[in-house]
Amino acid sequence: MSDWDSVTVIRKRNAERTKVSRSETDLNAARRAGAAIATEKKTLTNAGHANRDHQRIAKLDRENDVAPPPKVDVSVGRAISKGRQDKGITQKDLAQLINEKPQVVNEYESGKAIPNQQILGKLERALGIKLRGKNIGEPLTFGKKK
Repeated sequence: MSDWDSVTVIRKRNAERTKVSRSETDLNAARRAGAAIATEKKTLTNAGHANRDHQRIAKLDRENDVAPPPKVDVSVGRAISKGRQDKGITQKDLAQLINEKPQVVNEYESGKAIPNQQILGKLERALGIKLRGKNIGEPLTFGKKK
């Protein structure tokens, strides 16, 4: 008797003494004794209504899915690693130069980081190459173009 939605009532000879049973052993004992056994289905007054609420909430959740934040482009990661190797420094040394953790530099090189303009600016200045906008990987020029 593992059905949660049903109730088994065991009746003796007189209808006044009824017993609600959920175990298989009580049910078998009543059958051996010859008692009247009735199984009734439990009903909830708003069972259908509750399901509709959950369906509506689930539908709203599906509609309002938030897109994951954009990641750094792979070309930026390649430019960082090339610039770092040209200068002959490790990720750890570059992280110390820009006052960030080595994990941050690793995430930017692998393209897993969420772009932060401050960190990109620090990397540009430390490596001397452009990492933002057009011409990613070209040497960084300061001042007006002539």
